[in-house]
Amino acid sequence: MTDRAISIHTIRLFGAKVDKSKLRISSLQLLNAGHIPGRIMQRVDAVFERWAFVYITEGRGYYQAGEGPRQQVEAGSLFCLYPGTVFQYGPHDDDYWDEYYFTVDGDRIQEWLDNWSIKQDGVMKVGCDESKLHKMEMIFRLMETGEALNLDRAALLLENFLFELTLKAEQKGMTTRSTLINRIVDDLTSMVYEPLEAAALALRHHISVSTLRRMVLEHSGYPLHEFIHRLKTAEAKKLLLNTDHTVKEIGERLAYKDVFYFSRLFKKHVGVSPKTFRDTIGF
Repeated sequence: MTDRAISIHTIRLFGAKVDKSKLRISSLQLLNAGHIPGRIMQRVDAVFERWAFVYITEGRGYYQAGEGPRQQVEAGSLFCLYPGTVFQYGPHDDDYWDEYYFTVDGDRIQEWLDNWSIKQDGVMKVGCDESKLHKMEMIFRLMETGEALNLDRAALLLENFLFELTLKAEQKGMTTRSTLINRIVDDLTSMVYEPLEAAALALRHHISVSTLRRMVLEHSGYPLHEFIHRLKTAEAKKLLLNTDHTVKEIGERLAYKDVFYFSRLFKKHVGVSPKTFRDTIGF
């Protein structure tokens, strides 16, 4: 949708279009989500009936919860909106920001507040990179299917996403080898639909390609390209069982241009061809 009073660009909105009784996870429900690029609208005395988590990926602005201080918001900021408080927030005058938001409900939220490093009325600096954008797009894709199981998957993926963001805020500036390899593996996992660009990945983590290859080998026991092939194979198995896409379409989605090459790799790692896997395991 387009609303020039809110944003200078097209807004994307995603709703949970399923019967709640069909959901298997009752303690966490992803109600709706959205992407507002180029947001210019400011909210004054805004109130909310549900919890929402707002992640800013570009631009600058401000956030104020109740009578608390007005805090600066910049790219890589995460903040909360919730019932019982009045909020003032938005981009600065003559400025904008790119916003992703997720509205949730359920008992799980209180568990997050009790055990995670969530600043309920504060702006959390969590950083921003392509892997985070990719995760949010994965959540959107799951919501778009309109399937109950995929909505459960989207809710769990959001929980993992928020956990990693808040953990990053807690450990800001504490980059150890262990956390670095976890971030690298997290990136590789989120890149299964893209061709592997080792140089770009190494640059993102401020290491050399040789160091990247060595760290992946030490962590997984597999060379870098073998590791990513295994991740793609695991994703292919899910797609074969949960979608009607052809083997060729699945291979192309996973960035394999040659369907025969994709099929050979799949059989190497699984022991049977993609078609045989779908025909036998799927029933």
